[in-house]
Amino acid sequence: MSEGKYSTIHYQKYLELEKLLSAQVLRSEQLGEPAHEEMLFIIVHQVYELWFKQIIHEVESVIELFADDEVIESSLGVAIGRLNRVEGILELMVKQISVMESMTPLDFLDFRNYLFPASGFQSFQFRAVESLLGLPNKQRITYHGQKYHSVFQEDQVKQLEAIYEKGTLLDTVNAWLERTPFLKLDGFDFLESYKGALKSMLKKETEAIEKSDYLTEEEKEKRKEMVGSTDTYFQSILSREEHNQMMEEGKKRLSYEATLAALFINLYRDEPILHLPFQFITCLMDVDNQMTAWRHRHAQMVMRMIGNKIGTGGSSGHEYLNKTAQKHQIYHDFHNISTLLIPRSDLPKLPKEIREQLNFHFNVN
Repeated sequence: MSEGKYSTIHYQKYLELEKLLSAQVLRSEQLGEPAHEEMLFIIVHQVYELWFKQIIHEVESVIELFADDEVIESSLGVAIGRLNRVEGILELMVKQISVMESMTPLDFLDFRNYLFPASGFQSFQFRAVESLLGLPNKQRITYHGQKYHSVFQEDQVKQLEAIYEKGTLLDTVNAWLERTPFLKLDGFDFLESYKGALKSMLKKETEAIEKSDYLTEEEKEKRKEMVGSTDTYFQSILSREEHNQMMEEGKKRLSYEATLAALFINLYRDEPILHLPFQFITCLMDVDNQMTAWRHRHAQMVMRMIGNKIGTGGSSGHEYLNKTAQKHQIYHDFHNISTLLIPRSDLPKLPKEIREQLNFHFNVN
């Protein structure tokens, strides 16, 4: 007879604690030289793997929410909540490093030799997290000059490749931004209006510098260079060709249309229907920031523990980890939107009809 739908279950069985709490097998013990600190080392890394599993669960669900051709506002709210959770987990992972650092470098040396050639580089789940978020393979720092998935079994390699084939979170967000109706509003040419406002802003800032009484002529020229012009970093948003060239060079990942949509959302974030899209984009940047913080903090811990020694997996240890913190940022296109922003006082005013359309007009079904 099958169990009822609401049959009872014991806490220990529900959490499979017998399996979980018996999974800490100390190599130092097995080899006859027990090292007290190895228990902490194992548990901390097992906890990381559990958190990676939860992050994968959340990110995959957000990708599914954005897989449809039409993403309704309620789905955006759900996605924001789940990405906030991912950010919280990553923040906790950063703090967790301080627990590891309660172990001294000498404590670590008591059992480090037993770990070869195991390495965090071999964490399949962490590579899955990176892939799901959208880290391009071309941008990855190589491991002994080999592909990042060279340390995995064939079925795991196929799983990682399938992530890119199906579409990463970055891919689905790019497609969503391209579909947003904000750039196709009758009676308002956003790009032309932005160009005019940008020129006005740059002119005012340049004039203010030139009129300054306390800056030398040399300082004025330097300040004007810092302000820039429509021929500097603004060119990537004013010229589709320039933008596409930067995409080919790997300097940008969002398409031109997606970047314009993201800029519009950031500039007009105060309009009701843009609140959630702006929060969602902010969540993506927050997750990216926490990933970078975790990488950087991890690199610091490794430097503290082993200095400039080679990692157990054969990587350059601290040097490799520090490079990943610098190079493996995923959503830098959203961060760079700040470069393109103009003050609210220079922002082109939206026609009344357009503002009405941005007042929760879309997707009211």
